Amino acid sequence: MDDRLNQMLSGYVDGELSEAERINFEKELENNSELRAELDEFRKLKKVTDMMHYTDLPDEVWDGYWQSIYRRTERGIGWILFSLGAILILCFGMFEVFSELYANPESPLWFKIGATALGGGSIFLLVSYGRERLFAYNRDRYKEVER
Repeated sequence: MDDRLNQMLSGYVDGELSEAERINFEKELENNSELRAELDEFRKLKKVTDMMHYTDLPDEVWDGYWQSIYRRTERGIGWILFSLGAILILCFGMFEVFSELYANPESPLWFKIGATALGGGSIFLLVSYGRERLFAYNRDRYKEVER
């Protein structure tokens, strides 16, 4: 059976074919026993899947997960590694930029000093902000409130 018929079969079972496509598909069904057998299998599968329902986990399970030490440790370690990686990559990038800047004798000294202060200050502010946010998050009285 070709791909076109497979796509039409799925659309036929789901009632998604246009009137013209449905008529053409039903004509094809009359002449094709393999397609009829496939249609029967699709209908059986659809019947089974229509009866399936996923249940949500009880609230107690989710509450236990959100308060678990494993989750807090996992997130904490993840953020620490992410922050360290970002700082290292930023420092390396700044090192590369400043290596080129300081190697160029045509760059004025005031520009070299300004660029160094800007880069160093940015890194310190980034680390300070991250530390401050972590401090505030750990002491947030409302973080356990359900939304």
